[in-house]
Amino acid sequence: MANYEESNPLLPNEKQEFETKDEKKSSIATATAKDGGAPPTAAISIGWTADGLPVGEPTMERSQWDSSLISCLGRNDEFCSSDLEVCLLGSVAPCVLYGTNVERLGSAPGTFANHCLPYTGLYLIGNTFFGYNCLAPWFSYPIRTSIRRKFNLEGSCEAIVRSCGCCGSVIDDDVQREQCETACDFATHVFCHACALCQEGREIRRKLPHPAFNAQPFLVMIPPGGQIMGRGL
Repeated sequence: MANYEESNPLLPNEKQEFETKDEKKSSIATATAKDGGAPPTAAISIGWTADGLPVGEPTMERSQWDSSLISCLGRNDEFCSSDLEVCLLGSVAPCVLYGTNVERLGSAPGTFANHCLPYTGLYLIGNTFFGYNCLAPWFSYPIRTSIRRKFNLEGSCEAIVRSCGCCGSVIDDDVQREQCETACDFATHVFCHACALCQEGREIRRKLPHPAFNAQPFLVMIPPGGQIMGRGL
């Protein structure tokens, strides 16, 4: 019986198992010695907190906006038909431009009306009592922050530092940097409101399709043409 168990190929060989375990232990010890005896580090989660602040985000180079703040018709080397539409809406009907920007960014039903109507009310109150649109920027500036975070775009502070030729950032802490950029977004909407809406509209239109274009495709059946049966001779 003992000889049968030793000669049966289906039973595991205890000697081979012990050799395999010894090889695994030696390989792990060698790898630990090469790394200096440091234990493996856990992965750091990357995301945003409930307040919209970065958590565990590594230092990444943010991309620039597709067009500058004062580029009314977009970039000089490329003309897009939507740039003229954005420029006209920002000059004549900023409430419509703001509503379409939020609609493309959120893609939720009723987004346009929920943002366009409050903006229109604040726009009329500001122009009626103060003579200019001074209330709507307080309501519309968060969309600029959302666009920056969604597409990983640089903020106004980073753009100023880059234009001055400085290396790195003035603020090293990520939370303080994000708070500074949010304040710059608010200042941009207050002092250059129409230009900010147009820049955001050009950026969204080049990177996000309209929600109506995301509908399910449908199949069109085309019947075959009329067939003529010839009479055999």
